[in-house]
Amino acid sequence: MPKRTVLITGASTGIGAAAARTFAALGDNLALNYLSCDDAARAVLEDVRAAGADAILVKADASSRPDVERTVAATTERFGRIDVLINNAGGAIARRPLEQISDEEFERVLAINLRSVFLFCQTVAPIMKAQGGGRIINVSSIAASNGGGVGVAHYAASKAAIEAFSKNIAKELVGHNITVNCVAPGIIQTPFHEKVSTPEVFQALVSGIPMGRPGTAEEVARWMVFMASNECAYATGQVFHVNGGLLMP
Repeated sequence: MPKRTVLITGASTGIGAAAARTFAALGDNLALNYLSCDDAARAVLEDVRAAGADAILVKADASSRPDVERTVAATTERFGRIDVLINNAGGAIARRPLEQISDEEFERVLAINLRSVFLFCQTVAPIMKAQGGGRIINVSSIAASNGGGVGVAHYAASKAAIEAFSKNIAKELVGHNITVNCVAPGIIQTPFHEKVSTPEVFQALVSGIPMGRPGTAEEVARWMVFMASNECAYATGQVFHVNGGLLMP
């Protein structure tokens, strides 16, 4: 099987880093986008190269059109194609009551979570069309379906929008052999919750999971591998839930 080129946004920590290491173990080429965690990003790059993957690291703001175009250009210049796009960059900044969410914070969360997906899909789609197909995997959240925990209204709204956006462009791109699907993680043990959830809030969230534990970033990454494979070729416009039974739609 020829090596694929996988572009992952938000690849320095959490699910993005786990995805990078998991795809590297399969021998894929990797373009790793990140914004601010320099040391963590370099550690991921070292790991994937140690696994034998050809990889590049691109520091760029996934919500900025010039930065997105620069990231995509760097990827195609190095590898000539993009077979899999994983839109993982995102965040919630902090938990706040509705009346304490500022306009600036609301706009920033939507930019990080939603505009980044729009920009990367819009920029990569013509490349995938020209090469005869590809896989787009957009990272949503259980919050898109259940509204999320208290204090993340802006985050939940952005993730729900990602799912609607993905379903729409899945219809548009299906004729070009491009599939577009979402993975919606539940409560995952990552730096995300270290930032936005106190230990007490996190344990309260975990207590509701039927499997009795949070998920791992590696479990989500392995699901992404399936979504990018030929075994998932007949699925498009779908949302795959990975949440330990916390949500059963």
